[in-house]
Amino acid sequence: MENKKQEFLFDKVNYKFLIIGLAVIALGFILMTGGGSDDPTVFNPDIFSFRRIRLAPTTVLVGFGIVIYSIFKKN
Repeated sequence: MENKKQEFLFDKVNYKFLIIGLAVIALGFILMTGGGSDDPTVFNPDIFSFRRIRLAPTTVLVGFGIVIYSIFKKN
C-alpha cells in the first residue's frame, strides 16, 4: 500500500490572501455599522457619512477582489 501525501487545493500563499481578503470584507462591514437612532422620529445625518457611503462599500469590494485573486492565483 502506498503512502500518498495529501495535497491541498491551494498553496500557502493562496490561503494567506484568502484570509486577508476575508478580513478586509469584515472590516468593510464593520465600517458600515452604527449611525442609527433610538427614536425613529429623529433623523440622524450620520447615516449618510463618507465612511458609510463611500469607504465601507469600497473596502468590501476590494476584499472581494483579493478573495477572487487568491482563488485564481497560480504558482
